Amino acid sequence: MGISVKLQEFEGPLDLLLHLIDKNKVSIFDIPIVEITNQYMDYIRELETSDMGVMSEFLVMAATLLDIKSKMLLPPEENEEGEPEDPRAELVERLLEYKMYKYMSYELRERQADTEKSVYREQDMPKEVLAYREPVNTEALLSEVTLSKLNAIFQDVMKRQESRLDPVRSTFGTMEKEEVNLEETISHVETYIAEHRKCSFRSLLGKRKGRMQVIITFLTILEMMKTGKIEIEQQELFSDILITAK
Repeated sequence: MGISVKLQEFEGPLDLLLHLIDKNKVSIFDIPIVEITNQYMDYIRELETSDMGVMSEFLVMAATLLDIKSKMLLPPEENEEGEPEDPRAELVERLLEYKMYKYMSYELRERQADTEKSVYREQDMPKEVLAYREPVNTEALLSEVTLSKLNAIFQDVMKRQESRLDPVRSTFGTMEKEEVNLEETISHVETYIAEHRKCSFRSLLGKRKGRMQVIITFLTILEMMKTGKIEIEQQELFSDILITAK
């Protein structure tokens, strides 16, 4: 990318054209191409710069303006739909795009200036204040959720666990002791709620395998609700209970 060089008060040929349009108080959609081209050429003749790259940009625009000027003297060409084409259309589009970016740069510059005026101070709150947590009002927390509702869901899940057993095969064979890791089960429940942030009470119980795991899960939910780690809500009577991590 080349280095931007400012010539007098103009950043480039498009900037000069916008200046001439504003100076003559004409519409950018109806540029008097003859008058604007003559004024543009007067500026080019007075332009003094040793940077041939910058000078070439102004000369290319001058050639473009002369080409448009010559086309304006001829009968207009028609497009595929039979409508006359305006030789200035492409130039107008470039000017509008340049003008948009130019005013956007002004807006960004103002925002940068406002930001530089802002001063931020480091946090100096006492550790005791930052560590303070509002006491949990268990009565208010459980005002809309009763143990009977939780117990109803618990009993429903337990019945589903029993329905999974084969009624014939379950009546014979050796009895095996159900191995349950208490800490692992509690940790799983807490991690599941923390990761999902919001989950269904019924689906959480339903994911446990075995009667003891379901019981431990149920007791863990009650303990987390009591200590204020989770919130429980029920949208309507007999609907599922939702668990939300705090």
